[in-house]
Amino acid sequence: MNKIAVIGAGTMGNGIAHVFAMHGYKVSLIDVSQPALDKALSTIQKNTDRMIAKGSFTEEAKASMLQNLTLFTHIAEGVYGAELVVEAATENIDLKLKIFKELDQVAPEGAILASNTSSISITRIAAVTSRPQLVIGMHFMNPVPVMKLVEIINGYSTHTEITNQIVNVSKALGKIPVVVNDYPGFVANRILMPMINEAVYALFEGVAGVEEIDTVMKLGMAHPMGPLQLADFIGLDVCYSILQVLYDGFGNPKYAPCPLLTNMVTAGKLGVKSGEGFYMHTPGSKELIASPQFK
Repeated sequence: MNKIAVIGAGTMGNGIAHVFAMHGYKVSLIDVSQPALDKALSTIQKNTDRMIAKGSFTEEAKASMLQNLTLFTHIAEGVYGAELVVEAATENIDLKLKIFKELDQVAPEGAILASNTSSISITRIAAVTSRPQLVIGMHFMNPVPVMKLVEIINGYSTHTEITNQIVNVSKALGKIPVVVNDYPGFVANRILMPMINEAVYALFEGVAGVEEIDTVMKLGMAHPMGPLQLADFIGLDVCYSILQVLYDGFGNPKYAPCPLLTNMVTAGKLGVKSGEGFYMHTPGSKELIASPQFK
C-alpha cells in the first residue's frame, strides 16, 4: 500500500495526511475549499517545524514529507490510483453518506474506504456503497501526529483481511491499533462522552465550578486534562452530536445531552474553535480562565 487519499483538510484530515506523508506514503489531500487546503499545508509545515525544533525531525525529512503531499479540490482526481481512502470530513451523517456514495463511483475498484468518524455507524456508511466488505472505521485521536491510538471499527460486512491490512498500516504509522465492533460511540466515545456530559451536569446543577470540576478529575483521577477543558478542545458541537448518536442509537436517556450543553451549542459557544466555551480561549495564550458565564 503506497498511495493514500485523505478527504477533508480540517484538524483531523491535515493531521492524518501529515502522519501518512511523514512515513513515506504518497498522499492526496482533498477538500472542496482551496483556502482550507492552503491552511492545512501551513499547519502541517508549522507542526513539522516544531518537531524539528525539538530535535525529533530534520529539514531533509520535512522536504521529503512535503514532496509526498499533493492537494486536490476534486474527489475523482484525488483518489485516482489510491489503495486506501480515509474520509475525515465533518461529523455529519448526511455529508459522510454523500461522500461515500461518490467514493464508491470514483475510487479504484479494490480500494479500501475508511472513515475517521468518532461515532457514526460504519455499517450504515458501508450500506450506501457496493463494496461494504471494503469499508472500515479508522478513528484517529486528536492531535493525530502525537496521539498513538487508532480505534479500528469493523462494520457488519467488513472482511477480516481488510481489518488485518488496516491494523498493519496503523502499525507502520507508529500507532497502536485497537479493533472494536460497530455499536454507537464504539469504545472511546461511548465511555468518554457520558463522562463529559456528567461533568457538564455537575456544573449545570451547581455542584462545583468549571475549574473545580476539572481540578478534581486531573488531580484525583490522573487525567491530563479536565473533562470540561477537553470538551472545549474537542468542540462542544462535536460532543453534542456524538451524544445524540448515542442517545438515538441506544434510546437510553442517560446519553441525552445536558441542557446546558445544548444551550451553549445553540449560542455558538463551541470551545476553542469559537474562542469561548467553558473557558476563554485567546490565541497565543496558555492561561486557562473560566468563561465569565460561569464566574
